[in-house]
Amino acid sequence: MTRAAANPSTAPPLWLKGRPYVIAGPCSAETETQVLRTARRLRRDRRVAAFRAGIWKPRTRPDCFEGVGVAGLPWLQRVRRDTGLPVAVEVARAQHVYEALKHGVDILWVGARTTVNPFSVQEVAEALRGADVPVWVKNPVSPDLSLWLGAAERLARAGVRRLGAIHRGFSTADAGPWRNAPRWELALAFRKEAPDLPLLGDPSHLGGRRQFVAEIARRALDLGFDGLMVEAHTRPAAALSDAAQQLTPAALTALLDSLPGHRRGAPCDTAPAAGLAALRGEIDRLDEELMRLLSRRNLVAGQIGRYKKAHRMAAFQGGRWRQVLDDRLEQAVRLGLDRRLVEEILQRIHDLSLQVQISAMRR
Repeated sequence: MTRAAANPSTAPPLWLKGRPYVIAGPCSAETETQVLRTARRLRRDRRVAAFRAGIWKPRTRPDCFEGVGVAGLPWLQRVRRDTGLPVAVEVARAQHVYEALKHGVDILWVGARTTVNPFSVQEVAEALRGADVPVWVKNPVSPDLSLWLGAAERLARAGVRRLGAIHRGFSTADAGPWRNAPRWELALAFRKEAPDLPLLGDPSHLGGRRQFVAEIARRALDLGFDGLMVEAHTRPAAALSDAAQQLTPAALTALLDSLPGHRRGAPCDTAPAAGLAALRGEIDRLDEELMRLLSRRNLVAGQIGRYKKAHRMAAFQGGRWRQVLDDRLEQAVRLGLDRRLVEEILQRIHDLSLQVQISAMRR
């Protein structure tokens, strides 16, 4: 995707006011009272640039709350009248686009479950032809950079001139404590391919639990993201969808205050240089890969422990350990690594492996 195709406006785009650009609001519009109360409280923090609320909710299971539908769009009209905040909704079908535009919705986003399907993205893109509205496209649920770039390209070719991307993490088997794996390197790769598109982080969906939101938000801004989309609800515990990941408006203000250089009245543009951000992202990727490898190694160690138990073998096999250590240290020297440091690391890993084996043998 060329810069011209991605976004013909300037970078950072003139339509993106404020940095970090913050979109906040509940996962779902549940009642008019809930929507208005949340919007009014969010409006007290002038760093919130737009109000979001899910009207149509693509849920995994059919018995989950799937949104109030068109009935909630007049509530958003009232939010705009009462607070002056632009309002944003997710669209997944052409009919969603038509209804949202008919009710004067200011901002649209294409969700992860839609981005993964080129047919759905093309349908949304065709419905947007001739419309002058900002559109954000979330990464697909799967870690597929081409699908994400392709969705942005389809929207750009349909004439969407105010276009941006949202990173919300990816559904993988090794997401760790978070709901989704960050795969920061894919977000940075997207930015490299489409440098003129603003990029927001969605720490709510990435973390899946509110205690992770601040940490993820800081990481996104440290990597040079342009802003955040954060879920906020006046009574998160009672929310009809994604209750565990939503913040109160007060907690969102505390989060924004905690961001380095982003307290009220502080200078805004403090993100590190793009080159440094990319290098840090590569370090993060490598660290995450190390954690995955250590976890897999522990699983294999447990299997070895069970084998040794079944065959009445001792947990510690001295000859095997000396052979492994010599081989690894020889390899370390060839790679230019410090022999003593590598020996210390290997000894720690071996000690842990023995503990895992012994624990497996005692069961």
